Amino acid sequence: MSMDNRKRPAASSNSGNFVFCSSSFRRQPARVLIVEALPPCWSETCTVLCDALDNFLSLACSLDGPCRIPLFSLYAISRQQECLLPFVQVRGNLARLHSCVEELRSIPGEGCVRGAARGGELLRQAVLDSLQQFKQYIRHTSTGNQVNSNNTSVEVTVVTSQPGKGIVHHLETGLKDADLVPLKRLLVVQIGTAGDWGQDTPSPEATYTETEECLMLGTEVDLQRVENSVAAMETVLKAWLQEQGGDREHLHLLLPSPTDSLIPVCVKCDMQERLISPALLPLTPNLGVKTESALDFLPVTKVSANQSPAPQRLKVIKVLHADGVCESVLYGLPLVIRPTTCWQLDWDEMEANHNLFHALCHILRSRDLFLLLQVEPAQRSTAGGSGVYSHYVLQPSPSLSLLLKPVVSRELLLPCSLPISTQDPAPDAVQTVQGCLTQLDEEFVFNPLSLCSNLYRHLRSRGLFSQPRYPYRLQPAAVVRDHPQPPEGTKTTGGRQRGQPQSQGRHLGTHSKVRATVAPMPSSSSHPSSSSSSLGPPPAKASRPALTLLSSSSGSRRAPAPSRHEEDDDDSMVL
Repeated sequence: MSMDNRKRPAASSNSGNFVFCSSSFRRQPARVLIVEALPPCWSETCTVLCDALDNFLSLACSLDGPCRIPLFSLYAISRQQECLLPFVQVRGNLARLHSCVEELRSIPGEGCVRGAARGGELLRQAVLDSLQQFKQYIRHTSTGNQVNSNNTSVEVTVVTSQPGKGIVHHLETGLKDADLVPLKRLLVVQIGTAGDWGQDTPSPEATYTETEECLMLGTEVDLQRVENSVAAMETVLKAWLQEQGGDREHLHLLLPSPTDSLIPVCVKCDMQERLISPALLPLTPNLGVKTESALDFLPVTKVSANQSPAPQRLKVIKVLHADGVCESVLYGLPLVIRPTTCWQLDWDEMEANHNLFHALCHILRSRDLFLLLQVEPAQRSTAGGSGVYSHYVLQPSPSLSLLLKPVVSRELLLPCSLPISTQDPAPDAVQTVQGCLTQLDEEFVFNPLSLCSNLYRHLRSRGLFSQPRYPYRLQPAAVVRDHPQPPEGTKTTGGRQRGQPQSQGRHLGTHSKVRATVAPMPSSSSHPSSSSSSLGPPPAKASRPALTLLSSSSGSRRAPAPSRHEEDDDDSMVL
């Protein structure tokens, strides 16, 4: 199947029903890495490639959050094609992946090979075999698995030391009639030096007189040249961690219309991650991610409750020019650094420290310099590692203060190729944008106090809605009826229990409200002989006007000697 034919089912997929979410990574393709380990070049690139692959897989297996690499497979081309690792999940599978890297490292780099044509044929077979294995894996695991249903494409990366254009030509010629439906991209990575790239001349077959079908296939085979270094190969592999959806734009930038139209000018954009957030890594202490407060920045040490933690020690390791620091490599919340006012220092030491701080701020600002700081781990890792080093950038300010910001390290930096445009924009587009910007207010000094995010009103509405209106909750009448408070006197308790069935039958409608709102009348004595003395009104009787209003027989409460049956009725009415 030709490349133009295989584009049609991909374009007619259900991408219209897919709502893009930048944090979900739902369309990440599976990854296949085909390494050409042919001698004698393999002896020069083996260590570099295996170290870079080992470092990358250590990072990819430890990342939390959305799945960036759903499946990974590894092939090696030496004297024969060999699948070192079938498709496996990456997250939490570091032991198996590390063993495969060591197996790749053990391939010998000495010897001879039959020829470059033989290597090109093995590469073509490896690409076709990887596509066939991917189809079988998806067919085997697609029974109700939603994760695999979203990842139905695969990207193949071929790493070689041979001339890249020749490898591209062999793959174009050998794959033009193959079934490439699940293949999303085919990338050829040539490892070498600048001198080797100058000698990379196209073979006589790879001329511009190819057929139109082969040229269409060639647009899908990309060629990338990298140096023979671990950092360069890590950059190639870290591109796998970036979002590969492309089904919909990420951002709409709305500019005010330059005319009287109410429809704004929309600039559609895509977003790209510049670094891996340290919050996605299981580090203790965190790799410079906690800069929300000064307490989070302090080192994690075991101290007593009445003892202050030791100060954090930052070592200045380099002086940086301000115009040479890109803002995209800085992350986290900044902290303001000022000269200390600790009361435990004497006046002479505090004055000398203040003068040093003032001199440092003056020199950095006058020369437009930054300082690069390093924090060494307080203690070594218990797993046998050497701990984690975090780095910061210290920036001067017009006031007597410095600004501390975390800076990304090599391990977390993602590739970002942003070439500088050498062409001028279109005149009509320039006129449109200038008309949009003239509609906006211009400020020479930005004041954040002029911005309002509606946060206070939002927090107020959430807090008042979730809290009760009164400081206490009123219990329903049914709850009070079901759980009456016990009386204090045994005489009254006994009489109430005996008279309860009669009082419920006679006072079901009216006196149930009285029971729910009026507390039980305490008895003055618990002895049976004092039953006649408990007939007098309690002290709180006069402060209960509701009892007089709700009960018509409450006036007979002051009778000197009511009968036992009347006493029971009155007690049940009061309750």
